[in-house]
Amino acid sequence: MNEVLETLDRIIHDDSVPRNVRKTAGEIKEDLLAGGDISLKAASAISILEDLSADPNLPMHVRTMIWNLVSNLERLTVQ
Repeated sequence: MNEVLETLDRIIHDDSVPRNVRKTAGEIKEDLLAGGDISLKAASAISILEDLSADPNLPMHVRTMIWNLVSNLERLTVQ
């Protein structure tokens, strides 16, 4: 979970990332930090991140970070 939060922080603070993507990453982070079922929150975050990764304005290094995030979040849904 810490790795997921750190990656979200890197996206949020990267000025090369479009503003809408940084905003969404911040919302995902807040949702994950709030109490509740982490599996459901991770599944919701995966859905949102998959949509974000299709953004044509997204720098390639950020797209790779998003794919890694999705992979890490998928592990949380299984636990």
